[in-house]
Amino acid sequence: MQIRSLALPSAEFRDAIQLAPARMHEAGGTGRHAFAIWQAIRHPGSVFWVQPAHDHSLPFPRGLPTELCNRLYMLRPQSEVDLLWTVEQALRAGPVGLVIAAPEKPLSLTAGRRLQLAAEEGQTVALMLIAENAGSNATETRWHCRPLPSGGEAAWHEWHLVKNKRGRSACWRLAWDGISDQVTELADLPMPQPERGRRQSDSGAHVVDADPVAAVLALLQNDLSSKAECRCEDL
Repeated sequence: MQIRSLALPSAEFRDAIQLAPARMHEAGGTGRHAFAIWQAIRHPGSVFWVQPAHDHSLPFPRGLPTELCNRLYMLRPQSEVDLLWTVEQALRAGPVGLVIAAPEKPLSLTAGRRLQLAAEEGQTVALMLIAENAGSNATETRWHCRPLPSGGEAAWHEWHLVKNKRGRSACWRLAWDGISDQVTELADLPMPQPERGRRQSDSGAHVVDADPVAAVLALLQNDLSSKAECRCEDL
C-alpha cells in the first residue's frame, strides 16, 4: 500500500472530529480504543475511562503521554448496572472533560436517554466504545474506526463517521504518531471495496476499582510486554 502525499486535515474533518459538548458519541471497530485515546488527549480536564472489571482491554498507562496520564482515571465496576450508574455520575460532574465507557450490552432507549441528559446537565462529552451493531439512537455521532497497514513511524487509521445528526457522513484516512493530538490526512489512498454479501468490521494514570478489586490492565498492542506494572488506587 502506497500513498503519494500527506496533507493537513481538512476543515470538514476538523469540524466533524470536534465532538459536540453535552452530547453522547459512539466509536466502534477494532480501532475504537486508539480513537478514544486521541480524543482524550484533545480534551482538557479530567478524563474518566469506565470499563467492566473483567474486561482487560484497558490502555497501558505507561504507554500513554504523561500529560494524559496525570489526569486519567480508570474506573472498573463489577456489573453493567454499576457501569451505567458510574458513567451517569461522572457526566454530571462539571469539571470532567471527557467520559469514555465500554458497556457490554447495547444501551436501551431509557439508558441512552439518561446518559444524554446527564451529559447535558454536566456539559460533558461522553464517548461510548461499542460492539458491532450496538449503537444507541440517542448518540450524536457514531464512528467506525480501524487501523490500516503503515510503513512509517506514525500509525495509519481510518475513521468513518457513519452517523451524524448535524451533518453528513464522511470517511478520513489519517496518520497519527500516538503521542500528540496532531494528525495528517493520507492523500491519494484508494478506498477499499467491501466484499459482496459481507459487512465491514473491523505510567501515571489513576486506576480505580469500583467495587474494589485488584485492577489487571491489559495492553492494547499485542507486542508489548505483559509484565508491565501499573499503580492502582481503591475508592
